[in-house]
Amino acid sequence: MGRFGEMRTTRLEAVTAMSPPDPAAAPIHIDHDGHRTMIKWHRGRRRADDPAFTATRIVEGMRLGASIEIDLVIHAERGFAVLHDRTVDHATTGTGAVSTLPASYLRGLSLRDNSGHPVDERVLLLEDLTELFDGVDIAPTASLQLDFKEDDAALDPAAVEIFARSVGPHARHYILSCGDAAAVETLTSAAPGIRIGYDPCHHGAAEAAIRSGDFDGFVDRAVAASPDAEMVYLENRLILAADRRGHDLIGAFHEHGRLVDGYTVTQVGPRVAPDIRRLLDLRIDQITTDDPEALATLDLDDPVREPGSRLARWIRGAAGRSDVE
Repeated sequence: MGRFGEMRTTRLEAVTAMSPPDPAAAPIHIDHDGHRTMIKWHRGRRRADDPAFTATRIVEGMRLGASIEIDLVIHAERGFAVLHDRTVDHATTGTGAVSTLPASYLRGLSLRDNSGHPVDERVLLLEDLTELFDGVDIAPTASLQLDFKEDDAALDPAAVEIFARSVGPHARHYILSCGDAAAVETLTSAAPGIRIGYDPCHHGAAEAAIRSGDFDGFVDRAVAASPDAEMVYLENRLILAADRRGHDLIGAFHEHGRLVDGYTVTQVGPRVAPDIRRLLDLRIDQITTDDPEALATLDLDDPVREPGSRLARWIRGAAGRSDVE
């Protein structure tokens, strides 16, 4: 048994021994006007109060056939920690920059919940996912997005080799994403079978498109930057800004054979329902949210709406920030 298994046997046996989950009752998609939109579990959350990146939720989602997202940053031994930040201080019980911390230290850390309290869930590494999924009945439709938070300059042959080895056994269930097309190319070229995603909103590109109104140019540049991507990840505020000006970004990417994910709905309630409905009317393929359960049961016909769009206040990026940095 490996180090990961020694540390987590009891916990993971409990997770994998649970009765098979019921996909029909799970928040994994919305069917609207003949089109199915997947609900992506942002940072592995099923509910808003879930801690991020827990093995329990990730395994649950993979068994259910959900679309799940985790983030990756490179640690000192050139593998990948499943964390959003470049430091561990905020999200874990540890301290320091991820790039300076060895795998053994990271594996020994506990995650923190949304209030900062430690929970009975350890930090995961990409290298651990194969062992994590051993014995798990992964649903055919399960998709785990690996969102690389760095760029091509951070990669070296050791990191690329570890990535390829780590994703190989379950590559067909993974889709890599990044805001750097060169990093996408480097990593996916080394990992046969992995699906390819690309986020063209980085480095001020989304803001520039909104200011200039050059939405056609935005689409053309995105397609050219990552010609093999099957999915693009777009800020919801960009999609809706284009729509208000008569440009259908989702339709434009569909014409180029791309699926579209809209990110990130951080809070779900009646005030966002009109904008969620508009995204669905535009036939968006996936919506990223921190609260999949609430989104799955949201009443899209709720008439309550104050003047002006509220989704922009409830998605990260509303003030020029993006949740995919």
